[in-house]
Amino acid sequence: MSKRLTFLYGAALSLCLSLPAIADETPNADTVVATVNGTNITLGHMILVQQNLPQQYQTLPPEMLFTGILDQIIQQTLLMQAGPQEDSALVRLSLENERRALKAGEVLQLAADAAVTEEAVKAAFDAKYADVSAGKEYNASHILVETEDEAKALIEELKNGADFAELAKAKSTGPSGPNGGELGWFGAGQMVKPFEDAVMAMEVGAVSEPVQTQFGWHVIKLNESRDKAAPTLDEVRADIEAEVERDAITVRIEELTANAKIDKAGAEGLDPALIKNIDILLEN
Repeated sequence: MSKRLTFLYGAALSLCLSLPAIADETPNADTVVATVNGTNITLGHMILVQQNLPQQYQTLPPEMLFTGILDQIIQQTLLMQAGPQEDSALVRLSLENERRALKAGEVLQLAADAAVTEEAVKAAFDAKYADVSAGKEYNASHILVETEDEAKALIEELKNGADFAELAKAKSTGPSGPNGGELGWFGAGQMVKPFEDAVMAMEVGAVSEPVQTQFGWHVIKLNESRDKAAPTLDEVRADIEAEVERDAITVRIEELTANAKIDKAGAEGLDPALIKNIDILLEN
């Protein structure tokens, strides 16, 4: 090998040895990002802090969040180290409550996730909608006026051949007036009760007698009615899945409760007002 090649090879090797080693491991929850007097701060610690930030901070740039959260945890760690080594009752019980809630949540989430299968969702959908009448929908128009006498006068004009839509445009005080009084399609519960009751009692094409609501007096024309289409599974999937989850959670809790030994004797005789006495935690 020539002296020149030997030199270049040695220089390249030296350069490679001087570069920092690239970590093979992908960052994970236990990746240490800092230490404070020997106490590790991990990427997992930082992620949990970020997840619990108020909404207004969630949109900050990652660089700003990373620096701010790391500095916060470092400061908290210093303060923790400066305090007593033994946990106070407040800290100990808070940690126990938090651990209990988190682990309980994990168990419930596992039960919910396992329950939401396509078969279970379809079965719940069929059970809820297969034999349930979807009811009717109505398409109506109306003319809204202030007094009953005005409504009666409009009905006489209609009997004499006046066009309903033109009367609505000319006389109605409601927002649908310029559109000829058309309200479009609606179902049960979407209109005020007196209006809804009148519409449901009408034949298609008929015009009502004056109907009073809190908005005034209405003259109503029922344009069409139809059977309301039952929802498809995709339209209500989110609701059905939520019901399957709730049922699974209820069953899981009932199973655990039935197989547990629960003794509430310690609560007997205690004043319920003690639950509000935070001083009890500060005494220990």
